[in-house]
Amino acid sequence: MKTIFITGASTGLGHAAALLFASKGWKVIATMRQPEKDTTLANVANITLLPLDVTNTSQITTTVAQAMALGDIDVVFNNAGYGLVGPLEASTDAQLVRQINTNLLGVIRVTQAFLPHFRARKSGLFITTTSIGGLVTFPLNSLYHATKWALEGWSESMAFELSHFGIGIKTVSPGGIKTDFIGRSLDMVTHEAYDGLVQNVFKAFNNPERAAHYSTAEQIAEVVYEAATDGKDKLRYVAGADAQNLYAQRLAAGDEAFRKEIGRVFLGGE
Repeated sequence: MKTIFITGASTGLGHAAALLFASKGWKVIATMRQPEKDTTLANVANITLLPLDVTNTSQITTTVAQAMALGDIDVVFNNAGYGLVGPLEASTDAQLVRQINTNLLGVIRVTQAFLPHFRARKSGLFITTTSIGGLVTFPLNSLYHATKWALEGWSESMAFELSHFGIGIKTVSPGGIKTDFIGRSLDMVTHEAYDGLVQNVFKAFNNPERAAHYSTAEQIAEVVYEAATDGKDKLRYVAGADAQNLYAQRLAAGDEAFRKEIGRVFLGGE
């Protein structure tokens, strides 16, 4: 029986992935900041809950040690994250630091904590939730994009050094997911000088035609399971019809033409 360690498993994609892997006969170590508030995963066979705030370096050390004491870990799914949205000018330094600590340094530090374990076994796989926002950009998401593009580049570079020890690393880049991400996992900042821009951007994001192509958390979890089990030497899994279409458009049009089209749609309020 294989074991997967998941961060950010309280809701959304992490929660769906925990349930899916458990249903497939995997042992699941599901981590979240407040596991005592969980009302579902703790009652599922094969799932163990552990506390983990990925911005807490000492807790990373403690929780990883607890997880490894339960047996060998085969896959680490770095999923914890949130979005800082709004004009950069309005963001506080504390918000900037929290975004980078959670989305980027949290992933790097959790990965680093597991590396001696994987290297000693000469096996193991890291999977990280990035985003279509790690491959394309939209207005008013600059810090979120900064972390997600960083994760894509970091993962690509890490693939070279990890392959030397038989360790894999992959990214799953979802588009829109039909969860409570906007209410639960967005930190929104505002500035009156940008009100018109904000209205145009949110009008474009809330376009019903766009939202109709969003995926469920369960659909994206299936892509995570594919990445964990297909045995392919493949780095990037673009997940969801909307993400696949956007990325294909960027590749086909080229960076500059695609960027101008995004500006036309979002800045023009279409």
